Amino acid sequence: MAFGGFNESNHQAPMAEINVTPMVDVMLVLLVIFIITAPLFTHAVKLELPNAPSQAAPEKPETITLAINAEGQLFWNNALVSQDELAMRFSAASQKKPQPELHLRADKSTRYEIIAQVMASAQGNGMTKIGFVTDPKAAGK
Repeated sequence: MAFGGFNESNHQAPMAEINVTPMVDVMLVLLVIFIITAPLFTHAVKLELPNAPSQAAPEKPETITLAINAEGQLFWNNALVSQDELAMRFSAASQKKPQPELHLRADKSTRYEIIAQVMASAQGNGMTKIGFVTDPKAAGK
């Protein structure tokens, strides 16, 4: 019998065992190849790179949060301020280097007239970086 075992009985059923010898042979060959080529991957070309002077990254400007509630009250970084004091603070902030960013947060029921006055005061006192802060979750409703 070509595929028979050592037992004397004549079973005609096919053999159900998997021959793993070819797979082990392939794995051993791959292992030898990786052992031989691994030192080649760690070899690097030695270079002397030139030195170039660079400037430090620019400072990130300060952020000023100006909140306006529904009654028209103004809050400079969560501190209550008057309209007259606001102009002085805009003037002082516009002189700083780098100039701070003004983030304007207004209640949705705030009168547009108050927002326009605040923006005109900021621009008139030299503030150039003005942005509006909104709630993105409320916009989708």
